[in-house]
Amino acid sequence: MLRSGPDLKFERKYGKLHGGPVAGVDEAGRGPLAGPVVAAAVVLDPKCIPEGIDDSKALTAGKRERLCAEILACAKVGIGICSVEEIDTLNIFWATMLAMTRAVAALDLPPAFVLVDGNRCPDWSHQSHAVVGGDALCLSIAAASIVAKHNRDSMMIALDALHPGYGWASNKGYGAKVHQEALRSLGPTPHHRKSFAPVAQAHFDFGMPAAE
Repeated sequence: MLRSGPDLKFERKYGKLHGGPVAGVDEAGRGPLAGPVVAAAVVLDPKCIPEGIDDSKALTAGKRERLCAEILACAKVGIGICSVEEIDTLNIFWATMLAMTRAVAALDLPPAFVLVDGNRCPDWSHQSHAVVGGDALCLSIAAASIVAKHNRDSMMIALDALHPGYGWASNKGYGAKVHQEALRSLGPTPHHRKSFAPVAQAHFDFGMPAAE
C-alpha cells in the first residue's frame, strides 16, 4: 500500500478553530555527536505550495535543497538554532524545545496555532498540538522538516571544511564509524557535544575538560 503523504487537514482544522495562520514546526539534529540543533517553523500559503513536500527523511539532498528554496520563496519561515554549548548546558531535549521556540519567534507574524512534530510541545504561550509522526502527516510540519534539515546539513558541510577528518560532509555529525574513529584519533573539536557519551569519553582520553 502506497503512503499518501502529508496534507493540510491539520492546518485546516486548527486554522478554522483558532481563526488564523497555523505554523508547522520540526527540528533536525537531536541525535548527532556534533553541531547545533536546528528548528524551523513554516506557515504555508495554500495558494502557493511547492510540489513534492514530504518528510525530509524521504527526500534526497537535492530535492531538499530545491524544496527549501521554493518554501522560502512562498511561505513564512522562521529558523531557530541552539548551539553546542546550549545543548551541553540544557541537555538535548530542552535545547530542542528552545530551538523550536526561537523558530516560532522568528516568524514575521505570530501564528494563531502551532503544530509540532513529536509527542510534546515546548512550554510556551502558543496554542499548539503535538503530532506524532507529523512530518509524514502534516504538510507544514513536513515543510519545516525540510527547511531545518537542509539548513543544518549546510552548516555541517561548512564545518567539515574547517575540521576535516570527521566526515561531517557525509555523516552530518552523526556517530558514523569514520566519525567515531576520528574522535578517538584526532580528539573532539569545539563543535562536539561534550555531554554525549562518545564525546565525553574522547575528552577524557585526551585530557580535556568535560561538560559541566
